[in-house]
Amino acid sequence: MEELYQKYKDKGLIILAFPCNQFSSQEPLSNEEIKSTYARDYNITYPIFEKINVNGDNEDSLYSYLKKEQRGVLGTKKIKWNFTKFLVDRDGNVVERYAPKTKPKNFEDKIKNLI
Repeated sequence: MEELYQKYKDKGLIILAFPCNQFSSQEPLSNEEIKSTYARDYNITYPIFEKINVNGDNEDSLYSYLKKEQRGVLGTKKIKWNFTKFLVDRDGNVVERYAPKTKPKNFEDKIKNLI
């Protein structure tokens, strides 16, 4: 994601990261520790927000919207694992939803078409 961000940020690409600890406790660190670890170990420069819930009774309203607009495999709304990605256009329309294993390079052309 960072590579695409560096490549297209001057053309309007914005990447927002929302850590979540709902998947086998993969994000046990504090919000500050997450930000410093991502910056130090992965050179992430796009915004990393505080941890949120993406499923369940306390899910963040952003994810309620994203999941309503773009369902997953077999029409499911639930986020199955960290690194699910959503592509949103400038008007807030959710264009695509990508599985955690989908590499960002696989949808670079869609990004280029939107910016």
